[in-house]
Order: sequence, then C-alpha cells, then structure tokens
Amino acid sequence: MSAELIALVLAAAVLHAGWNALAKAGGSAFYSIAAYHLVSGAASLCLVGFVPLPPPEAWPYLAASVAIHTAYYCTLGRAYRHGDLSLVYPLFRGLAPMLVAGGAAVYAGEYLSWPALAGVLLVSCGLSALAFLGSHRLRASLPALGWGVATAVLIASYTVADGAGVRTVENSLSYILWLFLLEPFPICLWLLARERREWLGYLASDPWRVIAGGLASATAYGLVIHAMNFGAMALVSSLRETSVIFAALIGAFLLKEPFGRRRICSAMLVVLGVVIIRYYA
Repeated sequence: MSAELIALVLAAAVLHAGWNALAKAGGSAFYSIAAYHLVSGAASLCLVGFVPLPPPEAWPYLAASVAIHTAYYCTLGRAYRHGDLSLVYPLFRGLAPMLVAGGAAVYAGEYLSWPALAGVLLVSCGLSALAFLGSHRLRASLPALGWGVATAVLIASYTVADGAGVRTVENSLSYILWLFLLEPFPICLWLLARERREWLGYLASDPWRVIAGGLASATAYGLVIHAMNFGAMALVSSLRETSVIFAALIGAFLLKEPFGRRRICSAMLVVLGVVIIRYYA
C-alpha cells in the first residue's frame, strides 16, 4: 500500500478522532452526530451541482448506505446507553476491519494476501484489546457487548457498501457528495418529529462547534471513501480505525485523561499492523 494512500487515510483517522472529541465534549452524542450530518448535507448541497450525477449502478449502494448508517446510529445509541465509551467504542471500531475483510471477500471478491491479513488482524486486536483486557467489565456489560457487536457489523456493512459504490463512478466526489446530501434526512427528520425543541436548542447552543465537527466528520469519511477507490477496503478500514488511538492521545493531551500501560501496548500492536500494511500489503 502506497505511503501517500496511508497518509491520506491516517489524516482521515485524525479528523475522525477530532470530531469524536468534539462530540464527546459537546454533550449528547446522538444530537452531535445528527448536527454534523446536517452541516455536511448543507455543504454537499452547495457543491453537488459541480459534479456529475452518479450513474444508475451507484444508487442501490447509496440507498443501502443511507439505510445502514441510519440503523448504525440506533445501535450506537443503544451501545452507549448500556456501556461506557471506553468499552464499546474500541470494541466496535476494533472488530470492524476484520468484518470488512470478510465482507469485501464475499461481496466484492477482494481477497487479501497473508501479510495484509496479518496487518489487519494486528490492528483489530490492538484496538479491541482496549475493551477486552478488562474482562471483569465485560461480564457486567453483556448488553453493551451485544449492541457493540451489532454496531461493528453495521460499520463493516456500510464500509463495504460505500467501497463498492464509489467504484461504480468515475468521479468519487459525486458519490461522496450525494451520500452526504441524502444521509441526514432520516435522523434529522426523526429528531424534528420527536425531540425538536431539545435538538434545535443544541444546534443553537454552540453553532461554531457544530460547524467544525460537521466539516471534520464529512472530510474524514469522504477521504476514506475516496481511498477505497484505490486500496483494499479492509486495509483502508484498518487504517481509519486507528482513530481510536488518536482519540486516546487527544484525550490524554487535551482532556487530561490517563493513557496508561494498556493503551501503550495496544498502540504498539496497531503501529506494527500499520507497518506490515505499508511494506507487505
């Protein structure tokens, strides 16, 4: 995998960690996600006229991605309700690359070499270890485990859908902008119908944070979709999920959260996996 492509996806991982930190600091994660998608949808509306319309082959993937993303937000909320962020976030982000590898092989005929698969497994194990090493917490959080695994399956599903979908278009930006334009409708309409006052109050409370988070979120996933035009889906997914490590670093340096020995060991596994992907995949 080229150094340029790795740098692109790692930049997306940093942005992903950044907007998650903004969401965590901003209160309700669900309101934050919906607000960020509203911003990305508005930005896409301004730009979509400058790119060609996606071909007919792309629309089933766009529809599937929007539906899967909507289900993902529901399971994400359930996972956070039943378990701490430090438990469920590394769990579903760590499991996702392995599931993407399986999904890409089944649905896109994309098979990894043994070294590449080893790199993906190391990244997944390093990230998942942040949750699995605390076995006493896992026994007390079985519902969180169930919702976390369901969330991982949905992350892998929309990653494979978008990876296959972007390969049906000549201009990846047309797929990306249309996805971002369509994606806010289900979650935003639901909030307007059910929790209008609270959500609008959230939007008005700190609009600059919302705008910054929305632009970071859109840029992060847009870079990932673009990268899947040129690299294997599982490899791109593995590099993207290093955002868990970047989020831990942001928490340690900016939010004064402890980094700890376990996170250091996990980070070393992730770095080893990235090195293998760079030189042997």
